[in-house]
Amino acid sequence: MTEEIEQVAQRYARFTALGAATIAAVWHLGYDLTVTITGWSTFRWPWLSVAAWVAYSAIFVVALLSLLRTSRGPARIRELALATLAVDVAVIVSLRPEELIGISDWAWGSVGWIAIMLVWGRPRWKTELIAFLAANAGIMLVAMVVTGTFDRVSISKYLVVIAGGVTMQLGYTWGCHILRARAEDAVVLARRLAADDALRESAQRIHTDRLRRYAAIRDVAEDLLHQLADGADPGDPRVRDDCTAGALRLRRLITEREDVPDELVSTLRERIEAAERRKVMVTAPPFGDYLPGLPDGVREDLLRAPIRALDGARSRARVTVSAMSTMVSVAVVADNDDLPISATPVQEPSGVVVTYQRQGGEVWVNSIWQGP
Repeated sequence: MTEEIEQVAQRYARFTALGAATIAAVWHLGYDLTVTITGWSTFRWPWLSVAAWVAYSAIFVVALLSLLRTSRGPARIRELALATLAVDVAVIVSLRPEELIGISDWAWGSVGWIAIMLVWGRPRWKTELIAFLAANAGIMLVAMVVTGTFDRVSISKYLVVIAGGVTMQLGYTWGCHILRARAEDAVVLARRLAADDALRESAQRIHTDRLRRYAAIRDVAEDLLHQLADGADPGDPRVRDDCTAGALRLRRLITEREDVPDELVSTLRERIEAAERRKVMVTAPPFGDYLPGLPDGVREDLLRAPIRALDGARSRARVTVSAMSTMVSVAVVADNDDLPISATPVQEPSGVVVTYQRQGGEVWVNSIWQGP
């Protein structure tokens, strides 16, 4: 569920960005190019307007590539923003003074869409976009003053275009920002809910394991007490072995931590309990609190040989687990005569190294994995 919500948020971010690019492209091709061609005679230097149109297109391509890659505007936009404002100036210069507020002056209403693409997804997008739009409006106002195009009609046209352009451009950007923010909020909420669910499941597992361990402790104590109550001789070697095995199991169950949710530890505990049910005296110091994440296949290779040694133990075994940030070691010492051993360390495909030693009636197996 969390992954699906994150994908939705990513689609919001991507397609709102592409929506801004689509508007800029349609505007530039449908309006800017059309009025440049149809109003050719209104320009003093029409080729300067064409060059400005081409420069605008180049800036558009740079911004579009950035949006396609990252759903954000280019990292460095100052030069591109200045070049976009230069396009505005070039179109103004290319026009005859009397056409300054005419339809052929396409740049001052159009460059704002390029600015939207440049600031898209940036932390200070609002400040940067407002600064650009203000600079664009200021350039046009200065041009009107310089050319003397400052009558009431021209000022009215100026205000209408500025108000309309700023409203559309800021409104679109602000609306898309709200959509992305709400989608991101949904992702954050989904992650929190998933974390809460995982915490509840972990607490339930811990509680279940704690009850299981308490029940096992009770069963061990009851079994020993029943034997003694039924007249078992404490001096009988068999009774003493049962008491020793029971004491070892009680010590392990009492010191065992239930909040180590690791598959390696869980598997070892299952095999230890199976050995104890066969009356094997297993010594198992508390396993480490921290076990690093293991790549695929490592856990199986770490456990394979030590578990074979433990499963074949006749009467006693000792299990230890050691761990550091990039190393895990699993060792078993057991009175196992049947386990085939290798005189040299065995290198598993996963990188685990297994070492064997036999002395007297005991075998020692140690599996070590060391990460990069």
